[in-house]
Amino acid sequence: MPSLSIEGLFESAVQIFLFEDNAVTITFSGEGIRIRFPTTRRLAEFLDVPHYYILPYFAMMEEQELVTRAERIGILTTARGTDRILTIMRNRYSRESARVMGEQIFSDLVTPD
Repeated sequence: MPSLSIEGLFESAVQIFLFEDNAVTITFSGEGIRIRFPTTRRLAEFLDVPHYYILPYFAMMEEQELVTRAERIGILTTARGTDRILTIMRNRYSRESARVMGEQIFSDLVTPD
């Protein structure tokens, strides 16, 4: 189980995408690629910690411009947060990521221009 840290929350998000949801919600826009992050409650449940333990880490992630809150949509990664998630997917879970996202889409997302 990942640790309670910013890196641990990103790791947990990837594990939720790949092993529980079997889905990744991606938004493409003029601002770049954003990935919808699991809710704070979902991450707390996954990590088996009280919800209020997670909240300070989300505040830090917002300060570091890794995620942003979008009204009625949820928590989305910024360009930096998307890079972090894709790095975890590429380095630790590439087979599983390609299975969920499709080989071509995953390859296009993790291959630099």
